[in-house]
Amino acid sequence: MKAKAFDYIRPLSVDEALLAYQGAESDACYIAGGQSLVPSLALRLQAPGLLVDIARIDELHGIAVVGDYLRIGATTRHCEILSSELVRRHAPLLAEAAPFVAHPAIRNKGTFGGSLALADPASEFPAMALALDAVIEIASADARRKVEVADFFLDLYETALEPGELIIAVHVPLAAPATRCAFDELARRRGDYAIVGCGVNAQIDEDGLVEKMRIAFFSVASTPVRARTAETTLLGNPLTLGSIRQAQEALAADLDPSGDEHTPAEMRMHLARVLLGRLLGRLEEAA
Repeated sequence: MKAKAFDYIRPLSVDEALLAYQGAESDACYIAGGQSLVPSLALRLQAPGLLVDIARIDELHGIAVVGDYLRIGATTRHCEILSSELVRRHAPLLAEAAPFVAHPAIRNKGTFGGSLALADPASEFPAMALALDAVIEIASADARRKVEVADFFLDLYETALEPGELIIAVHVPLAAPATRCAFDELARRRGDYAIVGCGVNAQIDEDGLVEKMRIAFFSVASTPVRARTAETTLLGNPLTLGSIRQAQEALAADLDPSGDEHTPAEMRMHLARVLLGRLLGRLEEAA
């Protein structure tokens, strides 16, 4: 199949893009990297009358430190996150996750904002944004607003974005000196969607005690999931074999993964525990 015929516009400002969408009376789609949208168009799962290409809007691109946050523009490509010194220094969890995102060809075109807007529950970056307590900056034709990442992912491929709204940037709190992070995923082949994936973002004091802990899983539910019960078991304690096992057991209260023809729910839960044990073990060694 081929995409249905559509009109195309390449605006040079956010306001121009928003007005173009509004003028199409919602019969429009924004496109930047197009790594998800183009296949969808080809299969006619989506058939907008207008494509609004936002890839050349300067305001939407780039990585910079702004106050206490690392600002990542919505059209910043995955490969730029992978190679950015600012990301490695101030949001190291994103740097650890970036090599696992699909394949180089996709990382060269796919965008950070596009990944969050699509909200694929098997994607790395939405879950890492959750682990990092990011803030999503959103623009509409009438106003701009910021949404905490915990309130952004609502359901399967469903976010807090209203029709016509556009992600401007993602604001990630700068990593503290005591920050320790770890990322890994289990997949059949490198670049495939993960069976289970996890990112851990923690702060560990000089005595080896956990001050802060954020654990986010993906490929276990219809949205990224915080393992809040497991986090609570670790707070104020050193990372030891006993505390790690306690956190693994606590996952039963945090995760209720579904199964499919390849991976039963029980297996996915087991793999989540294994993965969490590995990541916490890495943090313990580093501490």
